[in-house]
Amino acid sequence: MKFSVLIAHYNNVAFFRDCYKSLVSQSYKDWEAIILDDASSYEEKSQIQELISGDIRFKFFENEKNCGVGVTKSKLIELASGDICGFVDPDDAILPSAIEKAVQVFTCRKDVVLAYSRFMRCDQNLQPLSSFKLAVQVQNNDPYFFNYPIQIAHFVTFRKAVYEQTEKMNSNLRIAEDQDLYLKMYEKGKVYFINDTNYLYRTHTGGISQHENKSKSYDYFSQVVFEAMKRRNLKSIHGMKIPETYPGRQEIFNLLKYQNSIPYRIKRKIFITLQKFFR
Repeated sequence: MKFSVLIAHYNNVAFFRDCYKSLVSQSYKDWEAIILDDASSYEEKSQIQELISGDIRFKFFENEKNCGVGVTKSKLIELASGDICGFVDPDDAILPSAIEKAVQVFTCRKDVVLAYSRFMRCDQNLQPLSSFKLAVQVQNNDPYFFNYPIQIAHFVTFRKAVYEQTEKMNSNLRIAEDQDLYLKMYEKGKVYFINDTNYLYRTHTGGISQHENKSKSYDYFSQVVFEAMKRRNLKSIHGMKIPETYPGRQEIFNLLKYQNSIPYRIKRKIFITLQKFFR
């Protein structure tokens, strides 16, 4: 089973060296790394190409102009030749057994369309800070699941053949494109939680979701959730009517406030526990 590592790169070569080292250290050997550069500087592109030269597992492509993350990630999936795909940001890294553990899930569980694990928040030097605690097995086949609060996160892997059956990633998104992918895949089959920390998430001032874009990410995420509501033909949530047209992020997240209640959380845990026994 071939695995495609998808890397959307833009002027990140300094951090990419750690990403590169983590890929060549993988215990699973049948993989390729597709790098799509989004119009970085000539020097940046040259350094990337020099680093990966001689290793046929790495394939380098370029956008003619800067297109943004939505377009770039959509193209990456199209360029992939693997059965299973997984995004790795160029400033992050994965653990040596990350790909192997993901492939094991898809090999043993034919009904799983997407798998995810925990990630470790790291400092600028990729030294561990704290583990992402919210990552847990989510309830499958729930039309009211919107990954809010976020539980599905890095390291996310998915079947390309199933992705092709979806509406595909919204290339117009500049943030929350990953959430759009997760929800569309969730609608096509089961998702599976790998209870291991397989991804190293670097926090630094240049991260797209780590500075002034943090607020914008909620705007994009709410639009993704609204589109999922419409795609699933939902009319109301917890007794509240879903608007016909996008009303803004506050109204969308207000529809999901009940998910923070204690009764809802207890009910969800019961369903997930039962799901483990009957899957």
